[in-house]
Amino acid sequence: MSVLTAIFLGLVQGLTEFLPVSSSGHLAVLQNIFHMQTAEEGHMFFDVLLHLGTVAAVIVSYWKDIVYIVRDSLAFVRESRFVPPEQRTQHPGARLLLMLFFGTLPLFVIYPFHDSLEQLYYNTRFIAIAFILTGFILFISDKMPRGRRTERSMRVTDALLIGAAQAIATIPGISRSGSTITAGLATGHSRPFSVKYSLLMSVPAILGANLISLIKALGAGVDWSSIGAYIAGTVTAFAVGYVCIGVLRRILNSGKFGKFAYYMWGVGLFTLIASLF
Repeated sequence: MSVLTAIFLGLVQGLTEFLPVSSSGHLAVLQNIFHMQTAEEGHMFFDVLLHLGTVAAVIVSYWKDIVYIVRDSLAFVRESRFVPPEQRTQHPGARLLLMLFFGTLPLFVIYPFHDSLEQLYYNTRFIAIAFILTGFILFISDKMPRGRRTERSMRVTDALLIGAAQAIATIPGISRSGSTITAGLATGHSRPFSVKYSLLMSVPAILGANLISLIKALGAGVDWSSIGAYIAGTVTAFAVGYVCIGVLRRILNSGKFGKFAYYMWGVGLFTLIASLF
């Protein structure tokens, strides 16, 4: 793999992982239509690194929130052991950690179908239809009334519904961020919290999925001669992903999240037409 190809794929990964346009769908289309192969040519390890680059972007962007969650959870455990119930304080950070746990559970339901879902990555027409469906999901997102709920008032059912949206988004072409943020808005949560919850929830999801992929990649073998290109692509994915997280926040707060629907409809039609030839 050349350095330029790795950087290009890192750019695509960084742009599409957090913007509501489906990174998996875009990478699959590039590989299927334009023959920009990665895993099929022994570069499965590179695919894992690209996703880890974007996870690192989330961790850096929400580092303060992650530290807050950990500290508040430890404080909750300490109080539950040594402080009488009537003297205990609220711990919204610990509550958020619990909601993230429930939000991740639906992924275990979809796990048995992992191999079947992987086969969809080679079905370009299916991905095109999924792109168009994502467009409709994004179109209705701006129609949602502005909610006010945060981790302090989030319910377990809300976390499970948003988690179900994340599980469905394992289908290539369905945007993970678009689906989960829209589900967050639909359950009455504020726009900033919907983005934060969606991105924080992606960390265990992506890490878990890539642990499985990493085992497969190491079993398939790593092309160590391309390690320089791998690093260049991973750094690109991290840098672009970090910038896109800030862009995503601003777009959602401005109420223009649904504008991405037109892009998804366009790329879906293009992909559908290209798949015919």
